[in-house]
Amino acid sequence: MALIVKSAIRQMMKGHCNVGEDYLKALDADVAALVKKAAERAAANGRKTLKARDC
Repeated sequence: MALIVKSAIRQMMKGHCNVGEDYLKALDADVAALVKKAAERAAANGRKTLKARDC
């Protein structure tokens, strides 16, 4: 399941640089890891809600 919107990333970089599919896959994996880490931090603090401070 993709967590990022590829077209939004490409639109953001339009006129600056090209965005390769391998970059998008790596970015998606990084986002998934960040969300998982945030969930673990929230759980460790007794919360079920992710907050900005969990990033």
